[in-house]
Amino acid sequence: MTTISLEVPDELAAQFKLEPTALSALLRETLTATLSRHRPETSIRKPLHQELIDFLSSSPSLEQIIQFKISASAQKRLEEMLNKNREEQLTAEEQTDLDQYLQYRHALILLKASARRAIVARPQLPE
Repeated sequence: MTTISLEVPDELAAQFKLEPTALSALLRETLTATLSRHRPETSIRKPLHQELIDFLSSSPSLEQIIQFKISASAQKRLEEMLNKNREEQLTAEEQTDLDQYLQYRHALILLKASARRAIVARPQLPE
């Protein structure tokens, strides 16, 4: 179990006259509810970084790297955020998500280019 120390104002601390186990349960319930409200897609969709980790940990061939595409749900989420970005309606959290997607996209472009160079540089076997 991880121990976390928090500094809170005295008047707020006075409201937490609970047993340590009750406080732990209260924090767990509050965090779970808060996170599910702010990130509902995480329970439905696999985050893009996890898709990439799963793919790369499968030891893909150079050809598989070149052919890799993100899932339909990740693509849909990306398109939604890009549309909201055009309309300047992104929340701060969505802006962070979009920035991460764009970083992963850039990394994928570099990875695919490297795979293409490696294929071109392969010695050709005599037929």
